Amino acid sequence: MDWLAGLYATQPFWLWLGIGVILLGIEAMFSTEWLLWPAVAAGVTALLAALAPELGLKVEGAVFAALTVVLTLVSKRLVKRVNPADVPDINDVNLRLIGQSARVVEPFNNGVGRVFISGAEWAAEISDSNPLVGENVIVEQVTAGRLRVRLQ
Repeated sequence: MDWLAGLYATQPFWLWLGIGVILLGIEAMFSTEWLLWPAVAAGVTALLAALAPELGLKVEGAVFAALTVVLTLVSKRLVKRVNPADVPDINDVNLRLIGQSARVVEPFNNGVGRVFISGAEWAAEISDSNPLVGENVIVEQVTAGRLRVRLQ
């Protein structure tokens, strides 16, 4: 930990920039949308640390925390203004399955079975009949890893 204190003492910019890059990398890997604004806040704090290194870690930490909260809240308001209906992402693979034809690969018993669609098997449910293996059904809804289907 002495090396970290030494790095901060010589140039606090690098510590905050490193934190920002790590957060941005995690955000890029998992696409959570929660780590983007702390990463931006760390970048702004790094810039502040470079311009005014005499502020110290406590002030920089407070700036980072305040910026994270403010940026997160502002972004949520902006998203609601741009997308008021909170419509799901058009690139959501599961939503692309709706309206597609699937092949029954496991018999339906009591309205529950398995279908094959888009290169994968899915648990499926149907309410009005029990299609046979090999029959085609249409996907109506995707919820919690299960497809709701109907006869074609």
